[in-house]
Amino acid sequence: MHGSAKGLAFAIYYPLLAAIGIPANFVTIVILTRGRCGLSRCITCYLVSMAVTDFLVMITTVILNRIAGIYFPVSFLSITPICSLRSALNYATLGSSVWLTVAFTFDRFMAICCQKLKIKYCTKKTAMRVIGTVFMLSCLKAASLYFIYEPLHVVNNIPWFCTVKSIFYTSPAWAAYDWILRILTPWLPFILILLLNALTVRHILAASRSRRRLRAHSNGETQSDPEMEKRRKSIVLLFAISGSFILLYLLILITFLYVRIASITYFSGTNFNESNFILEESGYMLQLLSSCVNPFIYAGTQSKFREELKNGVKYSLGPIVKLFKL
Repeated sequence: MHGSAKGLAFAIYYPLLAAIGIPANFVTIVILTRGRCGLSRCITCYLVSMAVTDFLVMITTVILNRIAGIYFPVSFLSITPICSLRSALNYATLGSSVWLTVAFTFDRFMAICCQKLKIKYCTKKTAMRVIGTVFMLSCLKAASLYFIYEPLHVVNNIPWFCTVKSIFYTSPAWAAYDWILRILTPWLPFILILLLNALTVRHILAASRSRRRLRAHSNGETQSDPEMEKRRKSIVLLFAISGSFILLYLLILITFLYVRIASITYFSGTNFNESNFILEESGYMLQLLSSCVNPFIYAGTQSKFREELKNGVKYSLGPIVKLFKL
Protein backbone atom coordinates (compact mmCIF):
# COMPACT_ATOMS: atom_id res chain seq x y z
CA MET A 1 0.00 0.00 0.00
CA HIS A 2 2.73 2.42 0.99
CA GLY A 3 4.83 1.44 -2.04
CA SER A 4 1.96 2.02 -4.46
CA ALA A 5 1.25 5.40 -2.85
CA LYS A 6 4.87 6.47 -3.30
CA GLY A 7 4.88 5.19 -6.86
CA LEU A 8 1.73 7.23 -7.50
CA ALA A 9 3.42 10.30 -6.01
CA PHE A 10 6.30 9.94 -8.49
CA ALA A 11 3.83 9.37 -11.34
CA ILE A 12 2.05 12.62 -10.49
CA TYR A 13 5.11 14.71 -9.59
CA TYR A 14 7.06 14.43 -12.86
CA PRO A 15 4.18 15.21 -15.27
CA LEU A 16 3.25 18.16 -13.05
CA LEU A 17 6.88 19.33 -13.07
CA ALA A 18 6.99 19.12 -16.88
CA ALA A 19 3.61 20.85 -17.23
CA ILE A 20 4.93 23.80 -15.21
CA GLY A 21 8.62 23.81 -16.13
CA ILE A 22 8.36 23.60 -19.93
CA PRO A 23 5.98 26.56 -20.50
CA ALA A 24 7.61 28.60 -17.70
CA ASN A 25 11.09 28.26 -19.21
CA PHE A 26 9.80 28.82 -22.74
CA VAL A 27 8.03 32.02 -21.72
CA THR A 28 11.18 33.13 -19.88
CA ILE A 29 13.26 32.63 -23.04
CA VAL A 30 10.80 34.69 -25.09
CA ILE A 31 10.60 37.53 -22.56
CA LEU A 32 14.35 37.78 -21.93
CA THR A 33 15.33 37.65 -25.61
CA ARG A 34 13.13 40.72 -26.22
CA GLY A 35 15.56 42.68 -24.02
CA ARG A 36 12.94 44.82 -22.27
CA CYS A 37 13.56 43.76 -18.67
CA GLY A 38 16.07 46.47 -17.83
CA LEU A 39 18.93 43.99 -17.48
CA SER A 40 22.35 44.34 -19.08
CA ARG A 41 23.07 42.33 -22.21
CA CYS A 42 25.62 40.29 -20.26
CA ILE A 43 23.14 39.26 -17.57
CA THR A 44 20.47 38.60 -20.20
CA CYS A 45 22.79 36.20 -22.06
CA TYR A 46 23.37 34.15 -18.93
CA LEU A 47 19.71 34.09 -17.93
CA VAL A 48 18.59 33.08 -21.44
CA SER A 49 21.20 30.30 -21.60
CA MET A 50 20.11 29.03 -18.17
CA ALA A 51 16.47 29.02 -19.28
CA VAL A 52 17.38 27.13 -22.47
CA THR A 53 19.30 24.43 -20.57
CA ASP A 54 16.52 24.14 -17.98
CA PHE A 55 14.05 23.73 -20.85
CA LEU A 56 16.25 20.94 -22.26
CA VAL A 57 16.42 19.30 -18.82
CA MET A 58 12.63 19.19 -18.77
CA ILE A 59 12.61 17.49 -22.19
CA THR A 60 15.51 15.03 -21.81
CA THR A 61 15.46 14.15 -18.12
CA VAL A 62 11.87 14.68 -17.01
CA ILE A 63 9.94 13.59 -20.14
CA LEU A 64 12.23 11.18 -22.01
CA ASN A 65 13.64 9.61 -18.85
CA ARG A 66 11.34 9.89 -15.83
CA ILE A 67 7.89 10.12 -17.41
CA ALA A 68 8.70 7.66 -20.19
CA GLY A 69 10.09 5.21 -17.63
CA ILE A 70 6.95 5.45 -15.47
CA TYR A 71 4.23 5.39 -18.14
CA PHE A 72 6.01 3.55 -20.99
CA PRO A 73 8.44 1.14 -19.30
CA VAL A 74 8.87 -0.86 -22.52
CA SER A 75 9.15 1.23 -25.70
CA PHE A 76 11.69 2.08 -28.39
CA LEU A 77 13.31 4.36 -25.79
CA SER A 78 14.25 1.19 -23.89
CA ILE A 79 16.51 -0.12 -26.68
CA THR A 80 20.04 -0.09 -25.28
CA PRO A 81 21.69 2.43 -27.68
CA ILE A 82 18.82 4.90 -27.20
CA CYS A 83 18.78 4.25 -23.46
CA SER A 84 22.53 4.98 -23.30
CA LEU A 85 22.06 8.13 -25.37
CA ARG A 86 19.31 9.33 -23.03
CA SER A 87 21.63 8.90 -20.06
CA ALA A 88 24.40 10.90 -21.73
CA LEU A 89 21.94 13.66 -22.67
CA ASN A 90 20.68 13.79 -19.09
CA TYR A 91 24.17 14.41 -17.74
CA ALA A 92 24.99 16.91 -20.51
CA THR A 93 21.91 19.08 -19.92
CA LEU A 94 22.10 18.88 -16.12
CA GLY A 95 25.83 19.65 -16.21
CA SER A 96 25.25 22.66 -18.46
CA SER A 97 22.51 23.95 -16.17
CA VAL A 98 24.71 23.62 -13.09
CA TRP A 99 27.83 25.22 -14.55
CA LEU A 100 25.90 28.08 -16.15
CA THR A 101 24.65 28.90 -12.65
CA VAL A 102 28.30 28.99 -11.55
CA ALA A 103 29.22 31.17 -14.54
CA PHE A 104 26.42 33.62 -13.73
CA THR A 105 27.47 33.74 -10.07
CA PHE A 106 31.10 34.41 -11.06
CA ASP A 107 30.02 37.13 -13.50
CA ARG A 108 28.07 38.92 -10.76
CA PHE A 109 31.02 38.49 -8.38
CA MET A 110 33.27 40.22 -10.93
CA ALA A 111 30.72 42.98 -11.49
CA ILE A 112 30.26 43.70 -7.78
CA CYS A 113 33.69 42.99 -6.27
CA CYS A 114 36.20 43.62 -9.08
CA GLN A 115 35.43 47.00 -10.58
CA LYS A 116 38.69 47.16 -12.57
CA LEU A 117 38.03 43.84 -14.31
CA LYS A 118 34.30 44.43 -14.70
CA ILE A 119 34.61 46.45 -17.91
CA LYS A 120 36.62 43.73 -19.67
CA TYR A 121 34.91 40.62 -18.32
CA CYS A 122 31.23 41.56 -17.89
CA THR A 123 30.40 41.92 -21.58
CA LYS A 124 28.07 40.15 -23.96
CA LYS A 125 31.01 38.84 -26.01
CA THR A 126 32.66 37.24 -22.97
CA ALA A 127 29.33 35.83 -21.79
CA MET A 128 28.74 34.15 -25.15
CA ARG A 129 32.22 32.60 -25.08
CA VAL A 130 31.72 31.30 -21.53
CA ILE A 131 28.30 29.87 -22.38
CA GLY A 132 29.63 28.11 -25.49
CA THR A 133 32.58 26.67 -23.55
CA VAL A 134 30.34 25.40 -20.74
CA PHE A 135 27.98 23.69 -23.15
CA MET A 136 30.81 22.09 -25.16
CA LEU A 137 32.67 20.79 -22.11
CA SER A 138 29.45 19.45 -20.57
CA CYS A 139 28.74 17.45 -23.73
CA LEU A 140 32.31 16.10 -23.87
CA LYS A 141 32.20 15.14 -20.18
CA ALA A 142 28.90 13.28 -20.58
CA ALA A 143 29.80 11.55 -23.86
CA SER A 144 31.84 8.85 -22.09
CA LEU A 145 28.74 7.75 -20.16
CA TYR A 146 27.33 6.34 -23.39
CA PHE A 147 29.88 3.53 -23.17
CA ILE A 148 29.36 2.41 -19.55
CA TYR A 149 26.10 0.55 -20.28
CA GLU A 150 25.36 -2.90 -21.65
CA PRO A 151 22.05 -4.60 -22.51
CA LEU A 152 20.03 -6.10 -19.70
CA HIS A 153 18.25 -8.45 -22.13
CA VAL A 154 18.68 -9.41 -25.79
CA VAL A 155 15.47 -10.44 -27.55
CA ASN A 156 15.53 -11.37 -31.27
CA ASN A 157 18.98 -9.81 -31.54
CA ILE A 158 17.65 -6.51 -30.18
CA PRO A 159 19.37 -5.23 -27.01
CA TRP A 160 16.92 -3.94 -24.39
CA PHE A 161 17.36 -1.66 -21.35
CA CYS A 162 20.60 -0.42 -19.80
CA THR A 163 22.63 -1.82 -16.98
CA VAL A 164 26.01 -0.51 -15.84
CA LYS A 165 28.92 -2.75 -16.84
CA SER A 166 30.61 -4.49 -13.94
CA ILE A 167 33.95 -3.02 -15.03
CA PHE A 168 32.59 0.40 -14.06
CA TYR A 169 32.81 -0.65 -10.40
CA THR A 170 36.08 -2.60 -10.63
CA SER A 171 38.24 -0.62 -13.05
CA PRO A 172 40.42 2.10 -11.41
CA ALA A 173 40.03 4.25 -14.54
CA TRP A 174 36.21 4.16 -14.42
CA ALA A 175 36.27 4.67 -10.63
CA ALA A 176 38.41 7.78 -11.15
CA TYR A 177 36.04 8.95 -13.89
CA ASP A 178 33.07 8.50 -11.55
CA TRP A 179 34.78 10.56 -8.86
CA ILE A 180 35.69 13.29 -11.36
CA LEU A 181 32.11 13.29 -12.66
CA ARG A 182 30.66 13.65 -9.17
CA ILE A 183 33.18 16.34 -8.19
CA LEU A 184 32.52 18.40 -11.31
CA THR A 185 28.74 18.04 -10.92
CA PRO A 186 27.63 19.07 -8.39
CA TRP A 187 30.37 19.15 -5.68
CA LEU A 188 32.71 21.74 -7.18
CA PRO A 189 29.87 24.04 -8.37
CA PHE A 190 28.27 23.81 -4.92
CA ILE A 191 31.52 24.87 -3.21
CA LEU A 192 32.28 27.61 -5.76
CA ILE A 193 28.81 29.16 -5.43
CA LEU A 194 29.07 29.17 -1.63
CA LEU A 195 32.54 30.73 -1.79
CA LEU A 196 31.67 33.37 -4.38
CA ASN A 197 28.51 34.36 -2.52
CA ALA A 198 30.41 34.62 0.77
CA LEU A 199 33.02 36.89 -0.85
CA THR A 200 30.29 38.95 -2.51
CA VAL A 201 28.41 39.41 0.78
CA ARG A 202 31.60 40.48 2.56
CA HIS A 203 32.37 43.02 -0.16
CA ILE A 204 28.81 44.39 -0.15
CA LEU A 205 28.80 44.86 3.62
CA ALA A 206 32.18 46.61 3.58
CA ALA A 207 31.18 48.84 0.64
CA SER A 208 27.83 49.72 2.24
CA ARG A 209 29.50 50.83 5.49
CA SER A 210 32.05 52.92 3.60
CA ARG A 211 29.43 54.62 1.42
CA ARG A 212 27.17 55.35 4.41
CA ARG A 213 30.05 56.98 6.29
CA LEU A 214 31.09 58.97 3.22
CA ARG A 215 27.58 60.20 2.46
CA ALA A 216 26.87 61.03 6.10
CA HIS A 217 30.12 63.01 6.29
CA SER A 218 29.49 64.90 3.03
CA ASN A 219 25.76 65.57 3.47
CA GLY A 220 25.58 65.77 7.23
CA GLU A 221 22.84 63.12 7.26
CA THR A 222 22.12 59.69 5.89
CA GLN A 223 20.21 59.80 2.59
CA SER A 224 19.09 57.19 0.10
CA ASP A 225 21.91 55.95 -2.10
CA PRO A 226 20.84 55.66 -5.78
CA GLU A 227 23.92 53.58 -6.64
CA MET A 228 23.28 51.00 -3.92
CA GLU A 229 19.59 50.91 -4.79
CA LYS A 230 20.49 50.25 -8.43
CA ARG A 231 22.74 47.33 -7.47
CA ARG A 232 20.25 45.91 -4.98
CA LYS A 233 18.04 44.26 -7.63
CA SER A 234 21.01 42.55 -9.25
CA ILE A 235 22.20 41.31 -5.86
CA VAL A 236 18.75 39.99 -4.91
CA LEU A 237 18.54 38.15 -8.25
CA LEU A 238 21.99 36.62 -7.71
CA PHE A 239 21.30 35.40 -4.20
CA ALA A 240 17.86 34.06 -5.12
CA ILE A 241 19.22 31.97 -8.02
CA SER A 242 22.32 30.67 -6.25
CA GLY A 243 20.46 30.15 -2.95
CA SER A 244 17.78 28.01 -4.58
CA PHE A 245 20.49 25.96 -6.31
CA ILE A 246 22.26 25.28 -2.99
CA LEU A 247 19.06 24.25 -1.20
CA LEU A 248 17.75 22.01 -3.98
CA TYR A 249 21.07 20.24 -4.61
CA LEU A 250 21.90 19.66 -0.94
CA LEU A 251 20.11 16.29 -0.69
CA ILE A 252 21.90 14.95 -3.80
CA LEU A 253 25.23 15.73 -2.12
CA ILE A 254 24.15 14.02 1.09
CA THR A 255 23.11 10.92 -0.91
CA PHE A 256 26.48 10.76 -2.68
CA LEU A 257 28.34 10.99 0.63
CA TYR A 258 26.16 8.25 2.10
CA VAL A 259 26.79 5.92 -0.86
CA ARG A 260 30.56 6.42 -0.76
CA ILE A 261 31.02 6.36 3.02
CA ALA A 262 28.75 3.32 3.50
CA SER A 263 30.42 1.57 0.52
CA ILE A 264 27.17 0.58 -1.15
CA THR A 265 25.93 0.82 -4.73
CA TYR A 266 23.31 3.24 -5.95
CA PHE A 267 19.80 2.08 -5.22
CA SER A 268 17.78 0.16 -7.78
CA GLY A 269 14.36 1.49 -6.92
CA THR A 270 12.60 -1.83 -7.19
CA ASN A 271 11.21 -1.39 -3.67
CA PHE A 272 9.38 1.88 -3.04
CA ASN A 273 9.40 1.19 0.71
CA GLU A 274 13.19 1.06 0.83
CA SER A 275 14.42 4.13 2.74
CA ASN A 276 17.62 4.28 0.66
CA PHE A 277 15.63 4.49 -2.55
CA ILE A 278 13.38 7.21 -1.11
CA LEU A 279 16.45 9.25 -0.12
CA GLU A 280 17.99 9.02 -3.59
CA GLU A 281 14.75 9.61 -5.48
CA SER A 282 13.87 12.62 -3.27
CA GLY A 283 17.28 14.08 -4.13
CA TYR A 284 16.57 13.65 -7.85
CA MET A 285 13.15 15.25 -7.47
CA LEU A 286 14.63 18.34 -5.81
CA GLN A 287 17.47 18.45 -8.33
CA LEU A 288 15.03 18.54 -11.25
CA LEU A 289 12.86 21.08 -9.43
CA SER A 290 15.83 23.46 -9.61
CA SER A 291 15.31 23.61 -13.40
CA CYS A 292 11.79 24.89 -12.83
CA VAL A 293 12.12 27.61 -10.17
CA ASN A 294 14.19 30.29 -11.95
CA PRO A 295 11.26 31.74 -13.96
CA PHE A 296 9.38 32.26 -10.70
CA ILE A 297 12.47 33.91 -9.18
CA TYR A 298 12.60 36.35 -12.11
CA ALA A 299 8.90 37.11 -11.72
CA GLY A 300 9.31 37.67 -7.97
CA THR A 301 12.41 39.86 -8.09
CA GLN A 302 12.19 41.77 -11.42
CA SER A 303 9.32 44.23 -11.84
CA LYS A 304 9.92 44.71 -15.59
CA PHE A 305 9.86 40.95 -16.10
CA ARG A 306 6.44 40.90 -14.41
CA GLU A 307 5.26 43.71 -16.68
CA GLU A 308 6.37 41.84 -19.79
CA LEU A 309 4.66 38.71 -18.50
CA LYS A 310 1.41 40.58 -17.87
CA ASN A 311 1.55 42.16 -21.32
CA GLY A 312 2.13 38.76 -22.88
CA VAL A 313 -0.84 37.26 -21.04
CA LYS A 314 -3.08 40.18 -22.07
CA TYR A 315 -1.96 39.88 -25.70
CA SER A 316 -2.55 36.11 -25.73
CA LEU A 317 -5.96 36.29 -24.06
CA GLY A 318 -7.11 39.32 -26.05
CA PRO A 319 -8.67 37.36 -28.98
CA ILE A 320 -10.37 34.94 -26.53
CA VAL A 321 -11.88 37.84 -24.57
CA LYS A 322 -13.16 39.44 -27.78
CA LEU A 323 -14.64 36.12 -28.86
CA PHE A 324 -16.58 35.80 -25.60
CA LYS A 325 -17.83 39.39 -25.93
CA LEU A 326 -19.17 38.61 -29.38
